[in-house]
Amino acid sequence: MTTIAVVEGDGIGHEVIPIARKVLEALHPEFEFFPVDVGYGMWERTGCPCADKEINALKTADAILFGAITTPPMKDYQSVVLRIRKALDLYANLRPVKAEGFDILIVRENTEGLYSGIEESGPDRATTLRVVTRKGSERIVRSAIRLTQRRSGRLTIGHKANVLKSDVLFRDICLHEARVAGVTFNDKYIDALALDLLQHPALYDVVVTTNIFGDILSDVASYLVGGLGLTPSANIGDRYALFEPVHGSAPDIAGRNIANPIAAIRSAAMLLDYLGDRDGASGVEIAIGTVISQGILTPDLGGSAGTREFGKAVIRSLIKNR
Repeated sequence: MTTIAVVEGDGIGHEVIPIARKVLEALHPEFEFFPVDVGYGMWERTGCPCADKEINALKTADAILFGAITTPPMKDYQSVVLRIRKALDLYANLRPVKAEGFDILIVRENTEGLYSGIEESGPDRATTLRVVTRKGSERIVRSAIRLTQRRSGRLTIGHKANVLKSDVLFRDICLHEARVAGVTFNDKYIDALALDLLQHPALYDVVVTTNIFGDILSDVASYLVGGLGLTPSANIGDRYALFEPVHGSAPDIAGRNIANPIAAIRSAAMLLDYLGDRDGASGVEIAIGTVISQGILTPDLGGSAGTREFGKAVIRSLIKNR
């Protein structure tokens, strides 16, 4: 029995994740789903956004379908997403950006860097320690190399080694591993890379970079496909895997049935691919394309379809073409 943990999270997560779950159920009625409640709403009710109980529950699943989480700018509030990534050692964050003419996969180190969680805050100074280790750098670039080889593509290493000593370590490890593996590769300063990727997306295939750079670069790259409402992601470790839309919880539009569920549905497709159902994953993408071609669009794409209506249309197309 394949088990899927479902975390709706906060905000629009309660609207888009149920649709992504229904997509999975349409293709795999044999899957067993169970809910796990974490996030800001959980903190408001209990005083703890994510306890050991929830972490242990996530570890029992074959895969995790994860919604958006609200992280308020409060000094003592622990980021749920960072805690889960570290507890499950989900060190590879995969963020595809694909449309006609280009197919980019951003591979982001997911457990250290500026999101190390080692911080101090006072009235006049706040400090976050940027941690880049040999282990973390080696395993993320090796993941990126394997993906590059699978795609018969080219690896681009994004860094800021001209300013940050920690990126000198990251860059040098990536260059060494790429040479040993024999893949085609190059490296670019992250700021120049962000601009060039927008101007010439067809030149890029797999991009590997550190935590915060990958976070920002993938958000920037979402411009190429219509915004954050369309971009999915996977968080992969050696034992666990979590799939989530790149967008946030968007509390300003939550509950209004106008959120775009495509990123969540595509995250479900990535989950299927991870579990070995590549045909199912491809079918989901085809269904999304079919619905868009019919002019059924959510407001962020210039249409008038609601979140639920768009989701139902995708599921109808998916079932019709099975």
